[in-house]
Amino acid sequence: MKPEIKNLKKAAQRILRAVKKKEKIVLYGDADLDGISSVIVLKEAIKNLGGKVEAVYFPDRETEGYGLNEDALACLKNYAPALLIVLDCGIGNFEEAKLAKKLGFEVIIIDHHEPLKKLPQASIVVNPKQQGDKYSFKEFANAGLIFKLAEVLLKRKLSVSLRNNFLELVALATIADMMPQIADNAKFLRQGLSSLKTTFRPGLKIFPETPQKIISACHAGGNQDHLNECYLLLTATSTKEADILAEKLLEKAQTRRLKIQEITEEIEERLLKKSGNSIIFEGDDAWPVLMLGPAASKIYQIHKTPVFLYSKKKDYCQGAVRTPAGINGVKAMIHCSKFLETYGGHPQAAGFKIKKENLEKFKTCLINILNRR
Repeated sequence: MKPEIKNLKKAAQRILRAVKKKEKIVLYGDADLDGISSVIVLKEAIKNLGGKVEAVYFPDRETEGYGLNEDALACLKNYAPALLIVLDCGIGNFEEAKLAKKLGFEVIIIDHHEPLKKLPQASIVVNPKQQGDKYSFKEFANAGLIFKLAEVLLKRKLSVSLRNNFLELVALATIADMMPQIADNAKFLRQGLSSLKTTFRPGLKIFPETPQKIISACHAGGNQDHLNECYLLLTATSTKEADILAEKLLEKAQTRRLKIQEITEEIEERLLKKSGNSIIFEGDDAWPVLMLGPAASKIYQIHKTPVFLYSKKKDYCQGAVRTPAGINGVKAMIHCSKFLETYGGHPQAAGFKIKKENLEKFKTCLINILNRR
């Protein structure tokens, strides 16, 4: 018998029980295309089971940072007691998971990012990279995991049209998160991209261009009353509504591209005045958090060295990390975790939150760790 993803059936059974007993369900997703797609697929799967999602929440990266956070829980606490399902984040939110439990939530975490030293105190954790998971393929986008969950939840209720509808989002999320296009992902991409040509989802129908156009528009989405603009686009019920949202997002995408280019050029100017950089460690209070990942990717492509960029806030900084193959940015940060508030992600693409006073200590620690290789 082929091994299954650890705890996937357990999560499905718990969600089915919540639907049957009409418990409140809250979905909390990362505010990128993968997290948004994960929320939409699970919400629509629950709807097809006859259930209802009480609330959906996406954190504002600029003000709340990445993952589950105290401000979000303060906003959601009135829904407790409820089943809180955290998607595409949460694997490093140890204190926040404890707080959620204290507030009356039962927490399920479904995340594809690298587990850290331990797992959060959640009722159920689904992550193919956790210890004891024997499923052979590990490199899913989070939306891919949610599709696998939807298959278990819906079984025969998962019609061909609904399956294709879900896979369109999974394919886009897989491309957007730059997951390897092999094994399960290759199947998702083949079916999802094929279905995309005849999609009935208004938010996708208005994009006759390549998937990159959709991804670019979605990456520009901002937060609107805890709902991301990309989520509003992909759940629009008419092409008229979707058209208005898409036009706004495409304009934002152009502005975003220019800002990323501006940040990249500024970093290049700074680096000209420095020499012998074993890592690139730069920050500024004018750099938006959402621009850091793409800017770090561009800088990495030029210099092929580990890149740590950060945006300075009042008391802390939020950062993005890009590292070459063979250098695991998450593991490097594990060694320096005493200086960090939160951190996590993928080996080559990760993020962190740090108090300002710890920046130089963190930088020194990283240089020491990476020079030992």
